[in-house]
Amino acid sequence: MAVGVRMATRSRSCARGAGSRGGGEEAVPLRRGEAAADQGAIFAEGRQSHCPVKRQRKAQRLCVAYEAADGDGEEGKGAEPLQAPGWEPQDWRRQLANIRTMRSRKDAPVDQLGAEHCYDPSAPPKVRRYQVLVSLMLSSQTKDQVTAGAMQRLRARGLTVDSVLQMDDSTLGALIHPVGFWRSKVKYIKQTSAILQQCYGGDIPSSVAELVALPGVGPKMAHLAMAVAWGTVSGIAVDTHVHRIANRLRWTRKQTKAPEQTRAALEEWLPRELWGEINTLLVGFGQQTCLPLHPRCQTCLNQALCPAAQGL
Repeated sequence: MAVGVRMATRSRSCARGAGSRGGGEEAVPLRRGEAAADQGAIFAEGRQSHCPVKRQRKAQRLCVAYEAADGDGEEGKGAEPLQAPGWEPQDWRRQLANIRTMRSRKDAPVDQLGAEHCYDPSAPPKVRRYQVLVSLMLSSQTKDQVTAGAMQRLRARGLTVDSVLQMDDSTLGALIHPVGFWRSKVKYIKQTSAILQQCYGGDIPSSVAELVALPGVGPKMAHLAMAVAWGTVSGIAVDTHVHRIANRLRWTRKQTKAPEQTRAALEEWLPRELWGEINTLLVGFGQQTCLPLHPRCQTCLNQALCPAAQGL
């Protein structure tokens, strides 16, 4: 065959043949396939040119890959392992179901005093969002009861960006005391309020990146602000309760040392439709049952499923 003769010529003929199609990608596999079909005829001529043999091996591999993907539907099959779920904790669905049962009464402090309960529902949307952010800034290292009390005092004075900027530091400090690190929070609230007034028209940012750039706002607060103030689930909000419980239940592939590590570990496997629920669910569970010290394992439905409980 004509193609077989070209494949059997010296390297100078190979170079001319490779460029004769003007770089057409579809024509090359077809030519090589024909040459491979006449392999016996080529060797019968006794020509041992290195160029044709090297091109022939490469063509065979390309041809097989093309036929497997196009003709047999192997392309879709090959993609399945990339989409398959990876690691996930053992018994996590049963553990989650048990926690939901234990939290069904919704009588933990977070259920009544969390960020979604601290703003004035009659205020304009922009003011409500600002109040959500302030309550989250106050909540760091502070019990929900203390945060709620500070928010009540602030709202009684008219909690808006303008009103906070008009307060002196001593007045603001007296209103938010005794929240944890209240002196630092006075400074952060004042600085953040000034930024919101100058850059956002008195509203709060609508992205995690912009929220965490504000003074005194961390990732947990940012994700909660996105959920409560903007109605958008942007990630899992991990505080000390979620961090502790996730490690006790072995919901992380390995032990994590910081809440942000726990957030990344949880988001790797936890279905996204559960991200918005998991914070309040685990915070309340941590407030009532899975306490930091002396957890109440004897009354926990997960006692037999919790790795941490086995060592107590």
